[in-house]
Amino acid sequence: MANSRKMRKSRKKKRKRKIILAFISLLFLLVIGYTGYQYIAGKNEANSKVSGETQGGQGGLQETTSKYKDEFNGVKSNDGKTNVLLLGVDQRKNEIPRSDTIIIAQYDPKNNTAKMASIMRDTYVNIPGHGYNKINAAFAFGGPELLRKTISENFGVDLEYYSIVDFNGFVQIANTLAPDGLTVNVEEDMKYKDGSGTIDLDLEEGTQKLNGEDLLGYARFRHDSKGDFGRVERQQKVIKLLKDKLVSVNGILKAPRLIGNIQPYVDTNMGTGKIVSLAKDFLLNPVDDIKTTSIPEKDNLWNERKPYPIGLVLAHNEDQTREDIHQFLNGNSNTDEEQ
Repeated sequence: MANSRKMRKSRKKKRKRKIILAFISLLFLLVIGYTGYQYIAGKNEANSKVSGETQGGQGGLQETTSKYKDEFNGVKSNDGKTNVLLLGVDQRKNEIPRSDTIIIAQYDPKNNTAKMASIMRDTYVNIPGHGYNKINAAFAFGGPELLRKTISENFGVDLEYYSIVDFNGFVQIANTLAPDGLTVNVEEDMKYKDGSGTIDLDLEEGTQKLNGEDLLGYARFRHDSKGDFGRVERQQKVIKLLKDKLVSVNGILKAPRLIGNIQPYVDTNMGTGKIVSLAKDFLLNPVDDIKTTSIPEKDNLWNERKPYPIGLVLAHNEDQTREDIHQFLNGNSNTDEEQ
């Protein structure tokens, strides 16, 4: 009799375990299905926008696979950190694209830290195979791979991935993350219109919401006393604001659709699986603050004029620059550099 009760209890336990296992499996499948659906929906939506922009002559990256991927020889970090070369590119019709924004971005999931080192585009460096020039010339000479080599040889920093956003794509990314505009404290009146028509900026001092077009103009503005230094500050500020928007908008639930929506505007060698993995880590354990600096640091640079066609450059003590960037990326500083 006792053995019979034990057998019944054992069968009940097994049924409960099977029911729980079936429920967990179903939940897992639902999550995978939801994630896949949201990602594909976001990507299809973005692709339709890209197609419309191309027909309208506004540009934008049309490929979802990178044209530079096969030639980029990224080096994986041995310490678990992910180092990414972030590039903002000004592509005008058939001209050679210019890398106006060069950032070494580092994410360390183990210590839950994120850092950005913005390299001043006029920094005078030795470009392998081309001699000394401004660092942004490396992208024009040989794309992200030559820029990776230049950073590795001059600063001793290895980069595993790159991510390129053209400025038309940035507008769409900003509008995707902040469809109602991004709240920004504009430090001063900003009015500028360039001859090519890519920038038509008219902002007044004060806190206001900026759409993607105005946000791009704000981030690229350099026609004040700070010049490129002010532009670097604003670029870093905008990236931080977009990060805050990302981690506050429905978190992981909206991430798959956002990734799909943004992907057609980004040229990267980072696979979808890696992007989703990093996004998941970042959203589940958001970084409180992104540490930033500019390279070379302010106390280690001066203007020099070089023969045509190089022109005015930012000269620097190369050993000091290498030491500064290593200290920033590998050290434990808790404060941003005062730009």
